[in-house]
Amino acid sequence: MSSGGGILRQPTSVWATAFAAVVAFMGIGLVDPILPSIALGLKATPSEVSLLFTSYFLVTAVAMLVTGWVSSRIGGKRTLLAGLALVVVFAALAGTSGSVAELVGFRAGWGLGNALFVATALAVIVGAASGGAESAIILYEAALGLGISAGPLVGALLGDWNWRAPFFGTATLMAAGFVLIATLLRATPTPAVRTRLSAPIRALAHGGLSTTAFTALFYNFAFFTVLAFTPFILGMSPYGIGAVFFGWGVCVALASVFGAPPLQRRIGSVNVLHLALGLLAVLQIGIAVSAGTGARVGVVVCTILSGIPIGLNNTVFTESAMEVSDAPRPVASAGYNFVRWMGGALAPFVATKLGEEIGVAVPYAAGAVCCAIGMAVLYTRRHHLRPLARVDLDHGVRDAAPA
Repeated sequence: MSSGGGILRQPTSVWATAFAAVVAFMGIGLVDPILPSIALGLKATPSEVSLLFTSYFLVTAVAMLVTGWVSSRIGGKRTLLAGLALVVVFAALAGTSGSVAELVGFRAGWGLGNALFVATALAVIVGAASGGAESAIILYEAALGLGISAGPLVGALLGDWNWRAPFFGTATLMAAGFVLIATLLRATPTPAVRTRLSAPIRALAHGGLSTTAFTALFYNFAFFTVLAFTPFILGMSPYGIGAVFFGWGVCVALASVFGAPPLQRRIGSVNVLHLALGLLAVLQIGIAVSAGTGARVGVVVCTILSGIPIGLNNTVFTESAMEVSDAPRPVASAGYNFVRWMGGALAPFVATKLGEEIGVAVPYAAGAVCCAIGMAVLYTRRHHLRPLARVDLDHGVRDAAPA
């Protein structure tokens, strides 16, 4: 593993891309504190408002299949700029919405821009960062954690004034990211070999990549159950919800950057995934019990702590997807993200419907079951994950390869 001078010693272009990535990931948690306000302002039910997540992640997932095809024809920089431009336009349009249907539609366009940017940003950071792929992925996950933690704060601050304001705020910040990348990132050469549209799906034929991707789908269902449904049961103001999810996001960021790498060195990648999925299942049960008994403090504590296993999973799943197969990283990333974001698309609506129709504890029980299924997939298909042994060897682990 290359030291490369440290994770913080990066070219200016990497920091510009990382800043834009922070803002892009802010869009995930931005709407959390204002979900009840949006429902009130647009006279919508929680399940209708949850479609803001569903449309966003469904389009993001499907668009992942074309990101490599696009970037291999116009280059990484132009793809990043196209994605940022789409986010600016659709985030601003979201702020003008007069109905839930309009808002859901604009979030879908936002998801398209997000897919073009996020998938390409990881490849650009990995290609330009010093310190090798591990440092680049940690930096990328740090941007994810910082964005997810800052999103609720920005959403609460602006949303307490007006629920439309966070959308305009995001459009402004993304415009700043557009300028930074346009001026600081050198034009990336167009790849010599163009990626075929079918490449991400073909890459999923690899047993290790498909195992990682489908485990991540179940994990993401649990992840986005916490993110999308919890604001409706907290019974707090936008500031209160924002504070809870800021604490959650800080746990995500710290676990991603400072928790995952030493744990990988100690027990190996697959074992970290088992540990994190098991801990997330326990905390989901904790939220379910607290929500069912009306213990709001329990809901708050378990929600914040759930950021720890989520941060661990985010880093290790991303690195595993990049390393487990012989597919080019952009192709592997596209196939992996196509599958895993389906969990993010399904969870908000399904979880909210379960909460509305059956009881507030049920979505979290379902999330815990999804974590258990993910662990079962990892165990039964462990022989496909043998290539991760080389990643563990890079981390200094010699006896943690899958059996």
